[in-house]
Amino acid sequence: MKKGFGSDNHSGTHPELLKAIVTCNGGHEPSYGTDQYSLLAAKDFKNHFGPQTESYFVFNGTAANVLALRFLCDRHESVFCSSISHVNLDEGGAPELLAGKLIPLPHSEGKISLQTLQEHFVRRGDQHYSQSRVVTLTQPTELGTCYSRDEIKSICDWAHSNGLFVHIDGARLTNALVHLDCTFKEMTTDCGVDVVSFGGTKNGLMMGEAVLVLNPSLSSSAKQKMKYLRKQITQLPSKTRFISAQFHRYFSDGLYLQIAKHSCRMAQLLQEGLAQNTAVQITAAVQSNAVFAVLPKEIVKPLKEKFFFYVWDEKTFECRIMTSWDTTEAEVQEFIHELQLLTAKK
Repeated sequence: MKKGFGSDNHSGTHPELLKAIVTCNGGHEPSYGTDQYSLLAAKDFKNHFGPQTESYFVFNGTAANVLALRFLCDRHESVFCSSISHVNLDEGGAPELLAGKLIPLPHSEGKISLQTLQEHFVRRGDQHYSQSRVVTLTQPTELGTCYSRDEIKSICDWAHSNGLFVHIDGARLTNALVHLDCTFKEMTTDCGVDVVSFGGTKNGLMMGEAVLVLNPSLSSSAKQKMKYLRKQITQLPSKTRFISAQFHRYFSDGLYLQIAKHSCRMAQLLQEGLAQNTAVQITAAVQSNAVFAVLPKEIVKPLKEKFFFYVWDEKTFECRIMTSWDTTEAEVQEFIHELQLLTAKK
């Protein structure tokens, strides 16, 4: 099997999280999120994001985003997002089918700016136009870059002053935590973020995500609406414990940081090696577990025969090379060495 740098989705389940699944498999537990593991995981999220946090477990990332946006947004309303965001390009139209219209905005290295939001905040009260209701930010972005805490807070302050909510698509949120060197609460709740889609699948879990309602003024509404919305979009797990037990172990003994720090360190090691190759052009700041680089066209095919990675842009041969919890230094060095051999031949 080829060495994998295609996606953190390609890696297996972290051994400690597999153990958590096996442990919770013993005996009988109440269903639909009333089991002991779900209650423990809910406490974990409160500990990390604030005591007001309400958590709702779902199967996958698209479901988490759709549930979050459906909760915040009516069908006649709209969601500002980056044009390169996952909700815009990679969720099969699900957000628009079930929530509101997406308004894709220009980005810089994956991030949308406050100025861009202000420029597109138009036609308020116009019955012919989908009314703006939510700003969704991807943290880290599709290009692996991270919003700073100041950037998040500025967007939240502006959004709230104009009657908008802020949602974070945090499929890889723990990796952003490592880059910003802060707590989850400092990066989200303290900045004014209303709702977070918290990722597990890309961070070592077998599967499972959580929608977190952080804004205390939304707690009552969440308790009234979320359980029905989750059921309606077919995301209420019967045996919820097999998701929540993983999250509980993920937050125990600092495992979440161990996983994220390792994958981010492997990306930095990869970036350092690629930067020494004059035939390679790194195209985005490496702030999480993704490296984006333009590779010489003629070496991409032979390199892909040994290592799996994605060609992000077929015109420029910009490639996405991703690390994971199980990426080893030896694999990174092997990739760098093989790339050096191929570029030396051209």
